[in-house]
Amino acid sequence: MNRINPRKLLLSKWTAATPQNREKHFLVTELFRDEEGTVLEIELQAVLTQRTERLAWQVLQDAQRWQMGWK
Repeated sequence: MNRINPRKLLLSKWTAATPQNREKHFLVTELFRDEEGTVLEIELQAVLTQRTERLAWQVLQDAQRWQMGWK
């Protein structure tokens, strides 16, 4: 399990454990917060294709799917 501080996710780099459509490396480009400032979701952008998707930040804690950094 990846230990993550959600406030420090912006511009962090991630590698997909099982790449799809040649998209392996990702960058967190935006944080979505509630009115108290708690991070709820992130926007993850594929480096190769620039495709973005919005996910709950907790998904990145799954070491079976995501690795910290670009590997």
